[in-house]
Amino acid sequence: MPIIVALDVMLAKRKMRSKELAESVGITEANLSLLKSGKVKGVRFDTLSAICESLDCQPGDLLEFRKDAAE
Repeated sequence: MPIIVALDVMLAKRKMRSKELAESVGITEANLSLLKSGKVKGVRFDTLSAICESLDCQPGDLLEFRKDAAE
């Protein structure tokens, strides 16, 4: 998929654990793990908004488009 999820990078920059973010956002750690790995087909805007709020970032800090990325 040409969309790269850089959630793990932002978590490291903010020195936050996945468990802490999942609790803050209100999603399970399993769903957060799927999102981090890029194995989801979509993400709700309210979930993305909550992640950005918790990490004090913009959606563009978490998502990147790479035309040449393999599926």
